[in-house]
Amino acid sequence: MTDDNTPPRTFKGLLRWATTPPQAWGVYLLALLLVWLVSFYAGSLKPKKTPEASPPAATVPR
Repeated sequence: MTDDNTPPRTFKGLLRWATTPPQAWGVYLLALLLVWLVSFYAGSLKPKKTPEASPPAATVPR
């Protein structure tokens, strides 16, 4: 067995890794793809049908 003395990974370390130049391109493209997929999914949802509003009884022509 080997002794692994590296500190546990933290969010700050992950953020630092993701903002270095080679990984930053991948993170940016992944985020762009995720935003596009979510907006495409949201746009493809059908809106809930609302009941049609009937005109008030006082304005109905005879």
